[in-house]
Amino acid sequence: MLSPHTIATIKSTVPVLEIHGTEITKRFYNMLFENHPELLNIFNHANQKQGKQQQALANAVYAAAKNIDQLEAILPVVKQVAHKHRSLGVRPEHYPIVGEHLLKAIKDVLKEDATEEILQAWEEAYGVIASVFIEVEEEMYEDAAKQPGGWEKERVFVVDRKEQESDVITSFYLKPLDDKPIASFRAGQYISVKVSIPGDQFTHIRQYSLSDVPGKAYYRISVKKEADTSKPDGIVSNYLHDHVEVNDELSITAPAGDFYLEEASSPIVLLSGGVGITPMLSMLKSSALQHRNTTFIHAALNGNVHAFHNEVLSLEHPSLDYYVCYEAPTNNDRDEKVFDKKGFITSEWLKEVLPLDTETEYYFCGPLPFMKAVKVALTNLGVEEKNMHFEFFGPAVALEPALS
Repeated sequence: MLSPHTIATIKSTVPVLEIHGTEITKRFYNMLFENHPELLNIFNHANQKQGKQQQALANAVYAAAKNIDQLEAILPVVKQVAHKHRSLGVRPEHYPIVGEHLLKAIKDVLKEDATEEILQAWEEAYGVIASVFIEVEEEMYEDAAKQPGGWEKERVFVVDRKEQESDVITSFYLKPLDDKPIASFRAGQYISVKVSIPGDQFTHIRQYSLSDVPGKAYYRISVKKEADTSKPDGIVSNYLHDHVEVNDELSITAPAGDFYLEEASSPIVLLSGGVGITPMLSMLKSSALQHRNTTFIHAALNGNVHAFHNEVLSLEHPSLDYYVCYEAPTNNDRDEKVFDKKGFITSEWLKEVLPLDTETEYYFCGPLPFMKAVKVALTNLGVEEKNMHFEFFGPAVALEPALS
């Protein structure tokens, strides 16, 4: 437990963190990787180069300081991050290293404002927060290992099939090299894939949503190939598309993630944009098995990049309303009449097609602009926050600013 004095001291730093938080986390990561380059085998290099991870950590530190007297308020975020940490292989021994460099970064950026009292308070607070993460993650490691077909660290899988789903998305069907059973998962969860790319000093780890239903003898991931190869987040997707073939081996960690379809009887609405269809497809196929009233809306540029359209049409779903929205449909899309709306998803259109009631649960995933637009649209239609569930591809950011 933290003393009242420590809590008061941490809370006094909230205004400073609001201003200097990102500067502190940038300095933190620079020092961390300079002194411990081996950690680059765990961290996502693309998120580092794009500044996403620095911003996400700054938000987390700010939230921790703001809620230091009621840490249970940030428990949902702790669990979300803990899932990611478990899938990446973060261990208890990493936390002292992180704590040491975070305090150094605070001191470096705030200079004389980082008094001994403030640094001591943050050291104490970090110890409490780290212990919560360690406890939650250790339980997750145990659960991953002891479940039927489960394992704790990495496991080698073989690419059994490789199928092109659209001009930009390819699916990889992965079976375990040891031919032993594999762990089940909840529709919407992901696995981490670890690759060693020739010429790169460090390994790369990426999370990919599982795009099929649980209970199969394989895991299926469906990967979008980034067209701009100069972008850091395209390194792994291009490598998988261009160099990983049938019978190649990949190391993966057991399924993880706190974004998944809850088992219930209430109606659901699934909204996806682009490659955000991957967790939604798993949820959709699972909802068919649960006999739930389901509305599925997918938004894409056009039919050339729209993956899994025929797979959705072929589903034996007892109660499914399926809508397609194309931003820029091709002539063939128009001729085939494969879309229901041209342009973007709007509140007005959703009001026409959605079963708006207090029972319905809404799940959405896709590029950040899509997610912001959906959040705004649903909010405008009166959907409550508790009925909205969403997943970020990468570090979490705030969707709320779009509401203003």
